[in-house]
Amino acid sequence: MNKAKRFFIFLTVLLTLLAGVMVGMMIFPVGTPKESEAPMPSPESLPGFSAESEEQQKSDTEKPQEIINPEGKTLQERVAPPPGYERTEARRDSLTTFLRKYPLKKAGKPVLLYNGEEKGNQSAHMAVFKLPMEKEDLQQCADTVMRVYAEYFWKTGEKERISFRFVDGFQAEYTKWRSGYRIRTGESRSSWVPGGAHDDSYENFKKYLRMVFAYAGTLSMEQESKKIKLSEAATGDIFLYAGSPGHVVMVVDVCRSSDGKKAFLLGQGFMPAQEFHLLKNPLHEDDPWYYLEEVSYPLQTPEYSFKKGSFRRLEY
Repeated sequence: MNKAKRFFIFLTVLLTLLAGVMVGMMIFPVGTPKESEAPMPSPESLPGFSAESEEQQKSDTEKPQEIINPEGKTLQERVAPPPGYERTEARRDSLTTFLRKYPLKKAGKPVLLYNGEEKGNQSAHMAVFKLPMEKEDLQQCADTVMRVYAEYFWKTGEKERISFRFVDGFQAEYTKWRSGYRIRTGESRSSWVPGGAHDDSYENFKKYLRMVFAYAGTLSMEQESKKIKLSEAATGDIFLYAGSPGHVVMVVDVCRSSDGKKAFLLGQGFMPAQEFHLLKNPLHEDDPWYYLEEVSYPLQTPEYSFKKGSFRRLEY
């Protein structure tokens, strides 16, 4: 076979091989995976992705219902019941409704003393009630509870129920004070004496209260209350240590879960005389509700500890 013929055969084979390679590349492009095998883009490569955004989405999904609404102007608006709970039913003229609708100071406001100065401890409260307070150092813990009841009876027109016992056992009835009698103290027991004309004004009502605050306290409050079970908790009930000094905090709202569990909110005044305020729960400071299943004795509130047997119901 001459050289020309061998070259021609070689060239034919080479061209055939090249053609086969080109056809294969068209069908299966080199270096490009099939569409079904293409890797998914990583989250980091997506526009707007950040490591925090994924964690935040997870956190938002798991985030519990907010209990505190800083914009709320009343107790009911400021503090929601916890998830799974509802506030107990209450009559329109009840103490519960009175307190639920009671106006609060703006969120973050400090507790003030009777003289306008700020209380030393501002970490104990969740909110401050706009309950009136006298300028003397008189309206302390037990006096604040009496003020709540007195203002409630005044607003609902039940003034005949405004009556508080002094430490010496004397019963100070507002209706008798209103009719013109005054109270003489300093003897073995206080007594009524004639003192003026009938006066049903709010200013005279405040004078009566200042007299009560001066001569009533936790010791006399113990005489006007009875022990009850914690499971019976209702608005107006108290945790009380009767002494000199003693202390008292008051249930200001109650809620209940569908399976019968109960929780309550606590409010207090303290000494020196200071504004009535809603207490935090030391077990979870962002949630002020006290859950019955959590309560054990001594019950620790932000500024006081109450022993077993201290839960009572007032008989006003």
